[in-house]
Amino acid sequence: MKKLLLIIIVSFVIFQLFACARKEELVLKVVMGLAENEWQVMRDEIFPDFEKKHNCKIEAYQVEAADWPKKLQAMVGAGKVSVDVFSQDNMRLFALVENNLVEDLSPYKKQIPHQVMAGMKEAGVFGGRVYFFPYRPNVQITYYNRDKFRKYNLQKPKDWNELLKAAKLFKEKEGIGRVGLKLWGDGPTTVQVYEMIVSAGGKPLKFNDEGCIKTFKVLKKLYPYLSPDSKKAKWDTTNTYLANESFYLAQNWPFGINIIVREYGKKDILAYGGWRGPEREAHVIGGEVLGIPRGAKNKDLALKFILFLESREVQEKLVAALGWPSIRSDAYSEVADWQKPYFKATREALECGIYRPNVLYWGEFDKFLNEAVIRIVIKQKAVIPVLDEYHNKMQNIIRAYESRAIH
Repeated sequence: MKKLLLIIIVSFVIFQLFACARKEELVLKVVMGLAENEWQVMRDEIFPDFEKKHNCKIEAYQVEAADWPKKLQAMVGAGKVSVDVFSQDNMRLFALVENNLVEDLSPYKKQIPHQVMAGMKEAGVFGGRVYFFPYRPNVQITYYNRDKFRKYNLQKPKDWNELLKAAKLFKEKEGIGRVGLKLWGDGPTTVQVYEMIVSAGGKPLKFNDEGCIKTFKVLKKLYPYLSPDSKKAKWDTTNTYLANESFYLAQNWPFGINIIVREYGKKDILAYGGWRGPEREAHVIGGEVLGIPRGAKNKDLALKFILFLESREVQEKLVAALGWPSIRSDAYSEVADWQKPYFKATREALECGIYRPNVLYWGEFDKFLNEAVIRIVIKQKAVIPVLDEYHNKMQNIIRAYESRAIH
């Protein structure tokens, strides 16, 4: 009897250990950098469907994009990778590939749904290999106050000349500028100026080619007619300035749709793709991609999760609930009628989308470009001498990085 009881107890312990091990295997650990309202949508509307379908549990953690490469480097270096899948800013991918921190997903690239726009796939490709799958694109659209434009019989600007005309007219009629540019500094300013340089046919990292010179000349000319709040304008404050009518025209990301129109009730604020430069229309594609850390324990489940997030059902929920643009061309059928014109503007902008280069010296470029804006646009210094100075600085930085790579 005692022997039988012992066998039962041992069997029960083994069963419990096996069950715990099985349970642990079905925990998918995810890292993302989201705002609280975005996390709520993920936890309430997205994750439960995947957990039910795959009989697993998702453990999700907040890690900022800037912090993730170092954290992952430490995990891989120690051989203790505790994350299965992560999202990352498409401007912070180079170091992850260069340091061999992510799985090569090339064998699975054909699983990316064909409805995913072709341009969305480019950000994840390095050296002809696919390391990241598209997930969340972002592109700035141009918001404008329809009633104010009608009041002064103005059309929404389609090029730099019309932009300058509108800025001058608003300043003349109201005694204060009403066109907004993001001149607060850092990333918001860099994105705005970068895409203007490309639209002028320039190469931003050169600083002093013809396209760069044209861009800074027009910005310098435009500055006196801008809204004074331009110097405080960044991603979040731009929405406020549009809603309180400090800005009648400004570019910002599509997340502003829900804030300006839904929260503030500003139905007179409409949107379109944007204006073109002397050579083309160009809009920086931001957003995030998905990757799997090298050595992840649940690679197969992680891949299924990535494809789940790319599915039409999930993309439609993210569009409707959060106002995110979609990587898919077929993910807009569920949006409310009032949202449709704004997503039409988003698709227009994406069609003219450009990616910034994934380089290790982007931080230096960002710093130099912002300094050039302060000196030329705000302080009204001469264009060419300042740009020549930053051209030389940037080329020295590039050569230094290239020299390190060789050695």
